[in-house]
Amino acid sequence: MSKKAVIIGATSGIGRALAIHMDKCGYELGLTGRRQALLVSLQNELTQPSHIAQMDVSQSHDAVFEFESLLTKMRGVDLVIINAGTGSTDASFPLQGELHTIAVNVAGFTALANSAFHFFAKQNSGHIVSTSSIMALRGGPCASYNASKAYIAAYMEGLSCRAAKDGANISFTELRPGFVDTEMAKGDGVFWLASVEKAAQQIFVAIKKKKRIAYITKRWWLISLILKYVPFKVYLRLIGCKKQNKR
Repeated sequence: MSKKAVIIGATSGIGRALAIHMDKCGYELGLTGRRQALLVSLQNELTQPSHIAQMDVSQSHDAVFEFESLLTKMRGVDLVIINAGTGSTDASFPLQGELHTIAVNVAGFTALANSAFHFFAKQNSGHIVSTSSIMALRGGPCASYNASKAYIAAYMEGLSCRAAKDGANISFTELRPGFVDTEMAKGDGVFWLASVEKAAQQIFVAIKKKKRIAYITKRWWLISLILKYVPFKVYLRLIGCKKQNKR
C-alpha cells in the first residue's frame, strides 16, 4: 500500500529534513513552499515520486486552492503536515511584522487545517500534524509568535473535539519543538539546540505513533512543566526579561 503525505512548508529547516527522511521511508510526497527554486532543488534530491506546489500561506484563499489542487493531483493522501510558520525578530516591534506572523501562523494555518479536516472527514481517514512550539505555553517578547503558536495548540485540540463529535476517523498530532538549528534559532549558545535531522527523526516517530502532543526533542517536556507552573516574575527572569520599574 502506497504512503502519501503533504508537507506544507518544506523548503528549509524541519520541513526539508522531514521530507528527506520520509522519502527514505518510501513516502510519495507533496511539497509546498514560497520559493520555487528550493522546491525544485529538494525534489531533485528525492528518490520516491513527488509533487511540488508553490504556495504563500499568508494568502489564505490562494493557499487553499493550491493545497486542494495538490490533493487532487496526488489522488488523495494519508497525512498532512502543516509546518509553515514565521515570526518577527525586528527589535523595533513593528505592527507589520506582527500582522504578517498572524497571517501565516493563524489565518493561513486555520485555512489549511480546516481544508485538510474536511478532506479527511469525507475520506473517513487521515492524520493532521501541525508544528506549534514550546513557546505556545507562555507569552514572550515576540508577542505574536508565542500567541500564534498557542492558537495552533488550541485549534488542534478543537479539531480533535470536532472529530470526536462528528465521529470522524481523523488523528491529530501537535508538535512542540524547542530550539532547532534553523533560521529561527539565531545566536550563540542556544539552549538545547537540536539538529534538524534529529528533530525530523523524532517527529517521524511521533507521527507514526500518532501522538496527540510531541515535544521535540523529547526532553523539552521537562521544560514544559516548568513553563506551565512557574510564577510570572520567575518566568521573566528565566527568559531574560527584567520587569521595568515604574516611575
